[in-house]
Amino acid sequence: MTLKITNLSLAYDGQAIFQNLSLDLSPGSITGMIGPNGAGKSSLVKAMLGLVARENGQVQFNNQPLDLRKHRIAYVEQRKNLDLTFPIQVKTLVETGSYGQLGLFRKPGAREKAASRKAMQQVQIEDLADRQIGQLSGGQLQRAFVARAILQDADLIILDEPFVGIDAESEAQIMKILRLWKDEGRTILVIHHDLSKVHDYFDELILMNRGIIQAGPSQQVFTAENLAQVFNPDFATIYFQEGPQ
Repeated sequence: MTLKITNLSLAYDGQAIFQNLSLDLSPGSITGMIGPNGAGKSSLVKAMLGLVARENGQVQFNNQPLDLRKHRIAYVEQRKNLDLTFPIQVKTLVETGSYGQLGLFRKPGAREKAASRKAMQQVQIEDLADRQIGQLSGGQLQRAFVARAILQDADLIILDEPFVGIDAESEAQIMKILRLWKDEGRTILVIHHDLSKVHDYFDELILMNRGIIQAGPSQQVFTAENLAQVFNPDFATIYFQEGPQ
């Protein structure tokens, strides 16, 4: 199921973040989005999902307005934006992934609770089920949100900086699930910051800085020339001379 963004524009306080941005995301691949702080990556996701008001543009998923497909979307926001004092246990958080399928006024039953336990087992956090979310490490929390996304059974999965401040084991567990989703033909978008993982993690890559600089297969897009446009020429030169490739 293809995600199609057409002529999307967003501004905050009269200042343009991006203008007439168009982009297609294909199913059955993991797409990474990279750019400097303030490039508009998170703003693009929020505008796409209707979480902030966009000036103009259309967003379609499977040839339908995205607003009609929200029950088929899993969105994991940046950890820094979450209220970790909220009194909710891990198992309850994961169970909320079933709400979209249950509908209004229905609570998770035995079937949903069993699915929740299975999802927690998949990401190896079943022993944390009774913890309040603020008691989790960064990696444990991200795994809990991925478990919730498993329960959502979404066609479109969006993760905003999921690997920031987490341990290597959690990162590996999350990537394992993302690759399973890829093999199932789902559409996956990951906002990311670690350039060294681009070729290992992403089939497709979006380079962004107040608009799309380049987008396409990672091997073609991740070049010194393109990085120079996104960051700066000195950074790109140093990275490709001395950094991992």
